Amino acid sequence: MTLFPDLLNLPHQLRHPEVRDLAWVILAPPMLTHTPWPQRHPLAGSDWVQAPEQLEHWLRELDRNCQPLLHWLELATTRRLGRYYERLWQFAVQHAPGVELIAANLPIRLGGHTLGELDLVLRDRDGVHHLELAIKLYLGPQDGDGADPAQWLGPGSNDRLDRKLKHFCQHQLPMSSRPESREVLAGLDVQAFSAHLWLGGYLLYPWPGQARPPTGANPQHLR
Repeated sequence: MTLFPDLLNLPHQLRHPEVRDLAWVILAPPMLTHTPWPQRHPLAGSDWVQAPEQLEHWLRELDRNCQPLLHWLELATTRRLGRYYERLWQFAVQHAPGVELIAANLPIRLGGHTLGELDLVLRDRDGVHHLELAIKLYLGPQDGDGADPAQWLGPGSNDRLDRKLKHFCQHQLPMSSRPESREVLAGLDVQAFSAHLWLGGYLLYPWPGQARPPTGANPQHLR
């Protein structure tokens, strides 16, 4: 699930915080290996997969002149973590060879009511993909064994790993299959597509404690 294993130490070699963040977003392993809906790295269909040295060159050049990235980030209306994460992914996809960004944060409406939005719609050598992105921090149980995703809590009062996965599967990812979404996507010349999630972030283990990773955790997850 790690597309660029030879570049994992690259973020530590970059000077500018925003460029380091961008490199981290691209290179960090996903939190989970097994998810109830298929996962896909947003750059899985890029030419960089076959030529990771080109990705490294691009990031190092950006570290020498980070103004294009800073300008892109300054256009955002908020620096909330989730939106910042999405914004970094949008920049990466726009610059990745072999990938076309069709839409980002695409609103889906019924009448005057917003049903939701599609985080990313992109085209690569494998076709068109609707991607839902999330970066999360979950704290494991002090006393439980940690296997149950419901024991992993986020900073919000209703934020839990099991609830996030349920929201992915019951709301965010099916959104693109709604008639309202298909009409919007047809206007972008998209008829056939697949839907995937990508979940990044950290699992935090209490100390002292004996918590194990939640079921489905990536053995290389960040902790």
